[in-house]
Amino acid sequence: MGPESDTTATELRRLDHPPRPASPELRVEDGTGHEMPSLPPVDRGKDAWLFLAACFMIEGLVWGFGYSFGVFQSYYSTHPDFAGESNTAVIGTCALGIMYLDTPVIMYLHRRFPGPARYATILGLLIMCLALALSSLSTTVTHLIVTQGIFYALGGSIAYSSCIVYLEDWFSARRGLAFGIMWSATGLSGVVLPVLLEWLLSTRGHATTLRVFACLVFAFTAPLAYFVKPRVPVVARQGARPRPFSLRFVVERPFVLYQAFNVLEAVGFFLPGIYLPSYARSVLRAGPWPSVAAMMLVNVASVFGCIAMGSLIDRLEVTRCLLVSTVGATLGTFLLWGLSVNLPVLYLFCIVYGLFAGSYTSAWPGVMMEITKTPAGSEDERGNEHGNLADPSMVFAFLAMGRGIGNVVSGPLSEALVHATPWKGQAFGGYGSGYGGLIAFTGATAAFGGGSYLWKRLGWL
Repeated sequence: MGPESDTTATELRRLDHPPRPASPELRVEDGTGHEMPSLPPVDRGKDAWLFLAACFMIEGLVWGFGYSFGVFQSYYSTHPDFAGESNTAVIGTCALGIMYLDTPVIMYLHRRFPGPARYATILGLLIMCLALALSSLSTTVTHLIVTQGIFYALGGSIAYSSCIVYLEDWFSARRGLAFGIMWSATGLSGVVLPVLLEWLLSTRGHATTLRVFACLVFAFTAPLAYFVKPRVPVVARQGARPRPFSLRFVVERPFVLYQAFNVLEAVGFFLPGIYLPSYARSVLRAGPWPSVAAMMLVNVASVFGCIAMGSLIDRLEVTRCLLVSTVGATLGTFLLWGLSVNLPVLYLFCIVYGLFAGSYTSAWPGVMMEITKTPAGSEDERGNEHGNLADPSMVFAFLAMGRGIGNVVSGPLSEALVHATPWKGQAFGGYGSGYGGLIAFTGATAAFGGGSYLWKRLGWL
């Protein structure tokens, strides 16, 4: 039910892996009968690694800023210009949530118009920088929601879409590892950005901070946009037999189950990133920098978690990988955050949570492979009516949308949980701090993330 915008999966595999592996050259035609230069190799070579390096930088700045919103949350809630206004948490949940929610639309347009989509990265970066510049002029939380939240998210998702679509071209056998390396950039930037943002906010205010970051985004990413390009040139794709794709997988049982657990895990996943600095300050009486360090530890641990999960997903069955993430995140939340009475215990929770919960999405390549693989016994491997027409990029897009739903829901829900202050003064550790409901909810939703493992054992997947 989708457009004809790409070559068949089999044909691309044949381009990636020619019949005679010993041959050093691979030549394709441009659709007019003219032979084009050989394509760069898959999984290796400077072109593949330059592409991955560019995606790493874009990933780090686009998503790292959103995941560092806890610093802004603490600033906006105490700064005279915004103190007392409600819905400050909505700024961060909008920025991340919309980048997830609009992914199916962005990916569809990318697949539908592959020629213009070649310039999506630079267009998205320009929109992001303009949004940050406008947000520096904001005087109300509503203005910040529109600029730092909505418009930043739109630009970020446009800039990021090419990284996902083209990574399928550049990496095959090491695809999981490539995704893990790219996604680990969010954790790495989460170590650097909170320190930079905290210093700028405390010394220069939010207006200067947002303008400086807008300049940094453009300076570090615009030169790299050139390398975010398809391995198979668009003109060569247009000369090959077009490949239709279907969205039927969205309503079929395997994807519905994966998506349900993905959404449930996402509802609670973002809460520690938003509230850990506030928790460290108000409950453990930590200063500004020790409070920011809690969020930094989550991010740096997720760097190693994403790379490790990316390597595992190339070797192990996907539900086993999801179970590893789930068990670590659940036990860490209930036992460490829930019982934390000092900063060292809280820091230990941050490391465990970053390693396990932070690596959850790095298992998505396994889900993408499960949903898009040709059904067993199919006589047709060329994408016709007997084959699987699900596109990996669209599978990713809908998984991202599910995560966005969880993110958007978590914003107002988290404020209600914190405002209610259940068990305050009536329980031990974090459970009696006023954040007890938030901690219990985060742990419970983390436990649902690995539900696909049980369903796999029951034969439903």
